[in-house]
Amino acid sequence: MVRRARKVHRVLAETYPDAGCELDFTTPFELLVATVLSAQTTDRRVNAVTPGLFARWPDPSAMASAPRAELEQVLRPTGFFRAKTDSLLGLSAALVERHDGQVPGRLDELVTLPGVGRKTANVVLGNAFDVPGLTVDTHFARLVRRFEWVPPEIAKDAVKTEHAIAAIFPRSDWTMLSHRLIWHGRRRCHAKKPACGACPVARWCPAFGTGPTDPVEAESLVTTQGPA
Repeated sequence: MVRRARKVHRVLAETYPDAGCELDFTTPFELLVATVLSAQTTDRRVNAVTPGLFARWPDPSAMASAPRAELEQVLRPTGFFRAKTDSLLGLSAALVERHDGQVPGRLDELVTLPGVGRKTANVVLGNAFDVPGLTVDTHFARLVRRFEWVPPEIAKDAVKTEHAIAAIFPRSDWTMLSHRLIWHGRRRCHAKKPACGACPVARWCPAFGTGPTDPVEAESLVTTQGPA
């Protein structure tokens, strides 16, 4: 299984040479905020909101002092805006109070921030600090389950899934593996109707046939970018 998994990763690397984080950011703080906002919405929608957000509150000190009503209004398009406002105000205040306004580059410190779990922490570590991490989001979890890289009972638990996949791949692969699985999940291996007949790793996938296997029909399901 390990050899098969690593072969799939090599093919995905060839298929998606430009795979990477699809959230726009210029600083670790911007990525942290954008990742928190990406819950239950799309990266594209977050990217439409963050330029205006950071123009008004560009750093933890400024955001910690943001008027709640104004921040909620800016975040409204991302959904669950009240909870996300709580998270941004809380994590910004924590960064100012505990980390001198800087985003820490350690998993154990990141996950103590309001609204920040392991998934968000690993996104920030892998993309802002070049610290390898596995991002077990819905796409990642769906693909490793379909590939049968983890047993069904483990696939239901994000932390157990993270540890199981970490044992299969070298640490240096973790961040890019995450990007490639997420890109494949967004573009071909969709949740409801995967494009099986247009999948570059179909021959190594136990779930082949979950979606259309006819190449023409499957190709019509392929998207060139993440969902709107």
